Amino acid sequence: MKPIISTPSHSPKALFAALALVFLTVSPFAQGGGSPATQGGGPGAKGNAGPVNMTPEQVKNAADKQEKILRGEQEGVEVRLKDIARFRGIRAQQLKGVGLVTGLAGTGDSKKSAVTRELFANYFKEMGIKIDPAEVDNKNCAAVMITAELPPFATSGQYIDISVETIGDAKSLVGGTLVQSFMYLVGDNQTVYAAAQGQITVGGYDVSGGGSSASKGHVTAGTIPSGAIVEKSLPAKFVFDNRMYLDLDDPDITTAQRVTEKLRDMFPQFLPHADNAGTISMTLPEGVSPILAMSQIEPVKVKSDAQATIVIDEKTGTIVFGANVKVGPAAIAQGSLNVRIDTVFDVSQPAPLSKGETVIIPTSNITVDEKTAQIATLAPNTTVQDLAKMFQALQLKPKDIISILRALRTQGALKARIISQ
Repeated sequence: MKPIISTPSHSPKALFAALALVFLTVSPFAQGGGSPATQGGGPGAKGNAGPVNMTPEQVKNAADKQEKILRGEQEGVEVRLKDIARFRGIRAQQLKGVGLVTGLAGTGDSKKSAVTRELFANYFKEMGIKIDPAEVDNKNCAAVMITAELPPFATSGQYIDISVETIGDAKSLVGGTLVQSFMYLVGDNQTVYAAAQGQITVGGYDVSGGGSSASKGHVTAGTIPSGAIVEKSLPAKFVFDNRMYLDLDDPDITTAQRVTEKLRDMFPQFLPHADNAGTISMTLPEGVSPILAMSQIEPVKVKSDAQATIVIDEKTGTIVFGANVKVGPAAIAQGSLNVRIDTVFDVSQPAPLSKGETVIIPTSNITVDEKTAQIATLAPNTTVQDLAKMFQALQLKPKDIISILRALRTQGALKARIISQ
């Protein structure tokens, strides 16, 4: 079961049409059986009409598909160990640094940002140009914090992605370029591990003119794909006193036991043992290469189990539902209050020879629109497919969906963990 993803880059109608398409594809209720989300007078209820124009083969395929979904929820999804676990010692390292972004069209830091003035002056000082930091007032520049992850086994000359975020009062990084900046390992500000530079990609926009403005996304943060070159690599140690440890990315007692049993069946010479919910320890046989052992263990397939989870990215409005998310009985009332302020500029023109002055007079019109609350009911064991249909019926925006999910979790009806990014 693939996760259902909603993103604000599309219109609400297109968003929930996509969610409904997934529902119609996988849910037996869509075949006319009635959805728990719509029973009891919920939105979109159409009764129990039964299958329409379905051949016996289509009915069988729909039943088989639903059976696979239920089996996957009960038994877990079969995956490779390399996709859900890693050997201890093989890990990424966090890098950080401070840099200067140029090329901003007046949306950079103001003179209040002391960091920007110092960075600007130091940059030109390295090129033999002396500038007094106190005199710097360039809104086309911004001081930024740059971060990245140094992958395990990364070698000198390898490219890595970096993230860039403002640390001053810059309004936008759109169109900016990061000048060469050095990145250091956390806790070590002396050794340069990567050099960053490049054009910043921002997932949004912020434009204004004539007293009006429009914005979308987060324009004070961005990324530079392959924006840093690794200058120094870090050694990796993954054998500890002839022992190797396999750490699960998401600790789970059921998954740890399944992994241990599978490894015992296939590689009894490694003496696998589940130390806890997140670690399986193994003994490296004499004369066996650690790389050979890891290459044999990583492709092993097991059925993983995990807690039901919903991931929310509030910057972009993206929501990802896990297939095993369940919702208990609940009622949802959703309404919205929109306040709009429009400013019109009128000109007061005095009569000729009256010695009066032309004055611009702003006039503000405030419009308040409060929509009637929409109510939906959720029956026991409501699934993510039922939620998708309910959200489509209510025509909700991503921010409204996020609010509803948080409220359901607080109320106790949502049987899933919510992770905010």
